[in-house]
Amino acid sequence: MVKTSKKNEKALERAMLLKRAYPRVVIYQIGRNLEIPYFQKISSGWRMKDKDEAYLILGASLEDDMLLKIFKKYKPREWAVFRGKYYVLQDGRLKIDGFGKSVEKAIYKARLLYGSDAILVLESLLKRNGVADLNEIKKDVKSKNLEEVLEGLTHLKLIVQSYNGERYREWKILEETIPLLEAELGVKRRRRRRIPFLLEGMKIIEESRMVTEREKKERKTPDPLAEERERIRQMDEEFNRYLTDLLKNRLERTIGFGKNFGIEYLASYLKERFGTVLYFDSLLSITQQYGLANVNIVHEKGETGKKTGWSLALFGDPGTGKSFSTRDMIIGKPSAKIGAHGLPGRNRYCGGMTPAFFIRIGEAYAGRVFNFIVPEFNDFFRYKGMVEPLKIAMEQGMIKYETHSEIIGPYRFTSFFSVNYNVSVHQKGYDVTIQDPNFNAVEDRMLCRLHRLTKERFLEITKSQMRLALGMIDVEKDAKRIRDHLTLVYAIETRHPLVKKRFPFKPVMITSKVFEVIGKARTAILERLPEGVVKFSARLEDKALRFACAASLMDYFRYEKDYIPVSVEALKYAVQLYVEEASIRSREAFNPDEVLSEIFRDEK
Repeated sequence: MVKTSKKNEKALERAMLLKRAYPRVVIYQIGRNLEIPYFQKISSGWRMKDKDEAYLILGASLEDDMLLKIFKKYKPREWAVFRGKYYVLQDGRLKIDGFGKSVEKAIYKARLLYGSDAILVLESLLKRNGVADLNEIKKDVKSKNLEEVLEGLTHLKLIVQSYNGERYREWKILEETIPLLEAELGVKRRRRRRIPFLLEGMKIIEESRMVTEREKKERKTPDPLAEERERIRQMDEEFNRYLTDLLKNRLERTIGFGKNFGIEYLASYLKERFGTVLYFDSLLSITQQYGLANVNIVHEKGETGKKTGWSLALFGDPGTGKSFSTRDMIIGKPSAKIGAHGLPGRNRYCGGMTPAFFIRIGEAYAGRVFNFIVPEFNDFFRYKGMVEPLKIAMEQGMIKYETHSEIIGPYRFTSFFSVNYNVSVHQKGYDVTIQDPNFNAVEDRMLCRLHRLTKERFLEITKSQMRLALGMIDVEKDAKRIRDHLTLVYAIETRHPLVKKRFPFKPVMITSKVFEVIGKARTAILERLPEGVVKFSARLEDKALRFACAASLMDYFRYEKDYIPVSVEALKYAVQLYVEEASIRSREAFNPDEVLSEIFRDEK
């Protein structure tokens, strides 16, 4: 039998503390980062024997200084409280001095305030293994002030209220505090159901200490997939912190802002700051952020099978503001006083990343929806064989990739892209500089926008640069309001736990009017194509539709309905995108302004 030494006691209490503070997925990540052999085995497919084993192994592997570092780096569960012989966790802060002295002082104070009633309550709980409801406690404590005593003991941190309903209320002594109270009150230990850690736990702890020097030398190098999962955890934490702060300090203001906000408001805001040419690219990027909620698109009779998410590509001449729109406006650029307009913790910047590395870490994002910002998409295609896996990624399909040393996947990629790439722009049309002839299959799966360095664009870029440098453009204060609105709508539409019960989920509904307007655009375009040759795919209409639905999410707070209708303004911008991209793909065989004028002539 394993001896209950102080070393083993502390290890067991660390394990209990870790179990209270973190889910197992976080424990696995901590163990892998610390290169503990047990956790390396788990990552390679080896399975644990017991659900508590991971906590026990980690508890036995840590010293107090490392434990403190873990609690500083990894935020524990908000509700987690721990009051043991060696460790105390309260309000997210870990202390190493234990709860023993506090128990002694609290019992002394409880006797002064409530007399023998306080001790009777504690003894009542102890004889019931630390948990009892109000009626059970009343059987042992005949006091008119019982509820006041319970409230006082809770305030003194000797007990906690574990349930508070209209008909049933329950209090308990924390599992780790029971031995401290028994010792202080001189209560004889009763036969209790042993916690899962105690018997088998000590054996596991002893076994975990028998790590050979050879195993230490054979520890694996850092796993990119594990590191990416840690990055995702940090991004989730960033989003949750931002949302919590918003709900606490800016909720009513954000709802009020949302009642007047929409794509027309956003367009006006961007035009005022960047002009009538440059504004459209930032409009696309911010609208795409709303689409990341990936909300169901429905019609009056049910589901369409479509969602609001889509990938964005800005391409054209260098120096035309592509990176400004997809990177600076979304994740912010403090040095230029440009506030982030995009979702916190949902944009993965890919500067300097190789496509092979992207495909390797993509597995960590399976089942999640993030946006990958790729500033130099051309570089992804300097590597052979990248078109097919990237095309599958754009389609949100099943990726499997083999190299000479490993097989990656299969896994389903469920995120989206914002990419920039340079092309050779002509007076009419453009040529892709990426050598792979199949690149158009990737390009066809994104909503694309051509950047031609016209005189008008050049002047707007230089004016914007000057006004930003002189502090004449303020995009920090207004960026915050837009980002708050975006974050709140995204949280609601993805059913985030913090808002799920406070706001209803609303799908986006399309009507026959949407297809009627898109149909008019299609007819007008096809009539102008020479010899009836179509040089763009039917996916273009689907992308225009998704854009309109993503833009309509901006109207969440403007309607009392249980769905969000596609707005007239959103549809107008979607059709503009459709017509302008169709013109570019067709080597500008027709003037998009003429087509748009014809389509909306009857709409005015």
